[in-house]
Amino acid sequence: MKFAFENRVAAGKALADLLRHHTHDPNLLVLALPRGGVPVAFEVAQALGAELDVMVVRKLGVPEQEELAFGAIASGGVQVLNDDVVAELEMTQEDMAPVVARQRHELLRRERLYRSGRPAPNVAGRTVILVDDGIATGATMRAAIHALCERHVGRLVVAVPVAALATARKLEPEVDEWVAALTPTHFWGVARWYYDFSQTTDQEVIALLQRAAHIDQPLAHLRNAIAHATKAAAPGSTGARPQ
Repeated sequence: MKFAFENRVAAGKALADLLRHHTHDPNLLVLALPRGGVPVAFEVAQALGAELDVMVVRKLGVPEQEELAFGAIASGGVQVLNDDVVAELEMTQEDMAPVVARQRHELLRRERLYRSGRPAPNVAGRTVILVDDGIATGATMRAAIHALCERHVGRLVVAVPVAALATARKLEPEVDEWVAALTPTHFWGVARWYYDFSQTTDQEVIALLQRAAHIDQPLAHLRNAIAHATKAAAPGSTGARPQ
């Protein structure tokens, strides 16, 4: 069997090559969907000189069929349902409520763990690249998109190494830019496109976020300098805020 990517690191580097036009945008933020999206997003953020953080989203799995999503939740109380699955399985609020409650608890746990008390970054008016290691049904990505739109994101880019073609066609109109290295018609799941698709641990997520924060400190000064120079050079700009 031929695999498209050796692992998530290789996938992230391949994805970064497709996003080079965003290099050193002073307004850029890369958000990863934990856990598997973090190693991919780390490579993207480093290649583009961008800040890295997480967008915590949890899939709502059908009881006894956990891989089948009937929806997803995201930070800020956002909940998105897969109406087709809910209707086909005739799921009721009573069926869904325990799953939602359990996943909300896990979402909050991960936010506290990954951020260590840091507030979520302000996305209002910023260019955000939302990254995962792949998209199958799109439930979690759609929840993340809705959550960011509610926070008034400036420009939203979804970037993934691989996405099911049917899902890509549904999600692409919901964002400003869609970037996928592969969109196969016959998908067979995200794992099929990776030689090594071993689970990413909480410890690996925390370590990558800490590395990114350490690297980002000097880059933040560079981004601020670029932003200031761009503003000062704009036509009609005096370099001072209007009174």
